Amino acid sequence: MSKVVCTPPGLVPEHLSEGVEYFAMFKSSSRQDVSTVGTGVLRDVEIAGICPDVRTWDFATFALAVSAADLAVPRAPSADGWTRVIELSVALVDPKPFALLVPSLQEMLRFLTGDFWRLCFEAGGTPAPASTAPKSFQADCVSLLSGGVDSLVGAIDLTHQGRQPLFVSQMAKGDSETQVRYAKKLGATDRHLQWNHNIRVVHPTERSTRGRSIVFFAFAALGASALAAKHQSVKVFVPENGFISLNISLNAGRTGSLSTKTTHPVFLDHLQKIWTALGLQAELVRLYAFKTKGELMAECLDQITLAELIGDSTSCGRFGYYNYTHCGRCVPCLVRRASFLSSGLVDTTKKTYHFSKLKTAGRKNGANDIGAVAAAVLRNEMLGVRRLTLGQLSFATPVERAQYEGVVARGLSELGDLLRQEKVL
Repeated sequence: MSKVVCTPPGLVPEHLSEGVEYFAMFKSSSRQDVSTVGTGVLRDVEIAGICPDVRTWDFATFALAVSAADLAVPRAPSADGWTRVIELSVALVDPKPFALLVPSLQEMLRFLTGDFWRLCFEAGGTPAPASTAPKSFQADCVSLLSGGVDSLVGAIDLTHQGRQPLFVSQMAKGDSETQVRYAKKLGATDRHLQWNHNIRVVHPTERSTRGRSIVFFAFAALGASALAAKHQSVKVFVPENGFISLNISLNAGRTGSLSTKTTHPVFLDHLQKIWTALGLQAELVRLYAFKTKGELMAECLDQITLAELIGDSTSCGRFGYYNYTHCGRCVPCLVRRASFLSSGLVDTTKKTYHFSKLKTAGRKNGANDIGAVAAAVLRNEMLGVRRLTLGQLSFATPVERAQYEGVVARGLSELGDLLRQEKVL
């Protein structure tokens, strides 16, 4: 079991316990043996003119701590080389409501990261920022803006419908400038919050992180808190196509935490229940739960703006590995390429793809998802989608299950068209 403690710098003990990872929260630390998380967040939220309530701020603190622990604890030493047992202690302003939700929070994180979590909440957390110049945003909802295709389509559609979203972005190298450009193009420069978790670990980090996404939702909750006075319930739009959200395992080797669950319906249901229990006035809305990426691109309400901006969007799961170029052969890249083909939009992806020819992509320089996708496409065509999904849709109602099966089948059909065009099938 790995133990991680996240607390204000002043509460970090002078003599660190052996085998415990310590994080100083929200402020830099001069100690070389103490990691840091959230440096700058306190200032950024205050500068934005947001004065969050205690529970929203404590949730953001918790989320940052989860992401920090996810990065700090390596998977390799675990019994199966992947699944970890993480004991996380977090200092909050008011730990009582979180202590009551420990079983629910642990269950949510178990699903999100594939690990076993043991949570402990202590008093003494950093107080929420209190801006001397609170800002009143001319916004009626919150929408996640990642720099990807789906969040771009969501931003365009909401704007076209007359909504005024407060866009929330989590900064990422290679995407930050794109996020700013999208917001500016949609007339939302003054309705764009762009923050960074600023995690610094004093040793090499775990690369296969699954907990980072919870910070994105925490930032969205902070944004929603700024609108809560005007709106009894603030809608937080999550623009992600249903095929990627479900992230159905393509074969037996891709089960569990090997498949990300960032916007999976089960994770978002857990998150919504926790927000509701904490009294957060934020309602998660999945805009494209039953749409493939090709469908949401084809049905975008402003095709001119989409065509102008989509080339700069990012989809690749290994974007940084290939010098901030799409690899072209990971699952997100294959879905992206298939969606351009399906929607009829010209693929204007910047710098094109590192592996532009799928038939000759080969196995060198990292993992290659082409074979797994091809096998899933053929399995779906021969045996039907239910044999492919097996028990992965057991969470859904009968009506929802049929809709989810439909989006998986259509998504695989789009991928099949791409692989046949590329002479892979």
